[in-house]
Amino acid sequence: MQRKRDMWGVAHVYSSENNTIIHITDVTGAETIARFSGGMVTNRDKDKGMPFPAMHAARRAASEALSRGLVGVHLKIRAPGGHKKKMPGQGVQPAIRSLVRSGLRIGKIEDVTPIPHDTTRKPGGRRGRRV
Repeated sequence: MQRKRDMWGVAHVYSSENNTIIHITDVTGAETIARFSGGMVTNRDKDKGMPFPAMHAARRAASEALSRGLVGVHLKIRAPGGHKKKMPGQGVQPAIRSLVRSGLRIGKIEDVTPIPHDTTRKPGGRRGRRV
């Protein structure tokens, strides 16, 4: 009798001030297994980036991933980056905690925030953004 191998995936967690997006794919990243955001679980725009909707979105994504046969995920955490903030928003920690509590195992945790290495110019021109 052959034993089926445990399936692992990758959980891409993007967290900014305004929203938290949890996107679970297979290991190659080609096939989407679950995708939820803070805006999908709350109806108030000001609450999209808060910890509570991020927690609910992660719980829903984890339950869908578990039903598809995943046993664990590798985490890739991303902040806005570039000329914006390099720190993730306040929804990333509750999202990770919710993924663990729902029964998914955690493999590698990696920060994939885009950081410019050539000091590209900020948008707005020489005199800044004129309103």
